Amino acid sequence: MKQGATSIRPAGPRRRTGARARKRRRAFAGPPAVAGVQRKIPVYRLLSEEGLDLIDRTTDRILRDVGIEFRGDAAALALWREAGADVRGERVRFDPGFLKAIIAGTAPRSFVQHARNPERSVLIGQDNVVFAPAYGAPFVHDMDGGRRYGTLADFENLVKLTFDSPWLHHSGGTICEPVDQPVNKRHLDMVYAHLRYSDKPFMGSVTTPERAEDSIAMARIVFGERFTDEHCVVMGNINMNSPLVYDRAMSGSLRAYARANQCPVVVPFILGGATGPVSMAGAVAQSLAEVMAGVALGQLERPGSPAVFGNFLTTVNLKTGSPTFGTPESALGSFAAAQLARRIGLPLRCSGAFTSSKLPDAQAMQESVTSLHTALLCGANFILHAAGWLEAALTIGYEKLVLDADHLGAVHTLLAGLALDPGALAFDAFREVGPGNHFFGCTHTLSRYETAFHECEIADTGSYESWCEAGSKDSMMRANAKWKETLWAYEPPPLDPSVDEALGEFMARKKASMPDIWH
Repeated sequence: MKQGATSIRPAGPRRRTGARARKRRRAFAGPPAVAGVQRKIPVYRLLSEEGLDLIDRTTDRILRDVGIEFRGDAAALALWREAGADVRGERVRFDPGFLKAIIAGTAPRSFVQHARNPERSVLIGQDNVVFAPAYGAPFVHDMDGGRRYGTLADFENLVKLTFDSPWLHHSGGTICEPVDQPVNKRHLDMVYAHLRYSDKPFMGSVTTPERAEDSIAMARIVFGERFTDEHCVVMGNINMNSPLVYDRAMSGSLRAYARANQCPVVVPFILGGATGPVSMAGAVAQSLAEVMAGVALGQLERPGSPAVFGNFLTTVNLKTGSPTFGTPESALGSFAAAQLARRIGLPLRCSGAFTSSKLPDAQAMQESVTSLHTALLCGANFILHAAGWLEAALTIGYEKLVLDADHLGAVHTLLAGLALDPGALAFDAFREVGPGNHFFGCTHTLSRYETAFHECEIADTGSYESWCEAGSKDSMMRANAKWKETLWAYEPPPLDPSVDEALGEFMARKKASMPDIWH
């Protein structure tokens, strides 16, 4: 098995500079064009208002009688104390309604995350849905190199593949861990890769508050101090230490993003039977408590800063302790959590194409589609892990990324709903064709045949004979060819050379200020 990144080297970058780049930077002052896909199908409502009230009351009891610990973060404890919460040591307890009042008073129901290319800015909230790739995997996988630790070259490749896909609206964050870079410096290379090799919105580091600050500082270099202070340009994925604990890395990073008017995506990490109860109703109550505490803390740090209600509820195999995905229990939990997110008025982040499978095989696609469609139907606005996820988040796959992204194209058509205009109802076609004839050559078909149905790029829909003539390739083989072709043809989006130089100087200065740390 190879240990390095797959050896695909696209043609040299074609740097575009001068007036065009300056025009793009000036465009930040204008109204954003919003990318994503608008949901025109209804969401599924699992629980009645009485059922939601019951979970709400359980959450209130958890917050009042058990509380949440904020470990090692004196500044967070001071904010809670000043706001009137019951602070005893590192444990904070909250009266019923206390957190909701803070959130309802200032947290926006929706916001725009601005991209380096204004045409790629995304609306987070309302009926908009934004897809981002998988996040956080230490391993990568492809058919040629197998499973191996991720490298910076892999990270850059995956950013480029995400940039190329029209169905992924967001560049994501830690697409894989580049373990060939020092732990305390790799965040600089990751943020730079998002800013240099893509012009879609992105996520910064959250592993320490200082790395979160570095991510925001690099965003300021690209977007400008004033624009960054007034608009969201970077998000941070905040995973608390469920159950009911925030450590300094997470609460400090959360406060850093909120303080800069950037968006923490506040996500409990609840595995039923491990970091949460085996009963999904109890896990949902826990999730609501943990999210509200995080979002409210961000509002205390800077009222009006954006935030996202993060939902990560799944089950475990109680015989082995391994996480399981695409399960009916996790789907039910997500439906309930989504209703609660809408109730308190926050945009929702939900699960994507989750699987425990080690390869993009039948198990992977079955679990991934079940998990993804739960997110679509529950009403998620920001779907992280929408493409590439393998092996319960331990691995991101090149072929899996391409296959998932291809499926997201079909999802765009699903979310657009059913057209009911006169042309769609096709009465003229019935009159032209009449009984017993076919519609292949009628005017209605010929005027729409290129756009009538979504065509997946990787799926094979031809005859058995044509499939054999093309080499009898399965979907994984076709995806392997697709990502290689994409990287070979990749061209980076334009970036002002002076901005690129400033980013390089910032990174060099930060790296020189500390020794390498590898653990």
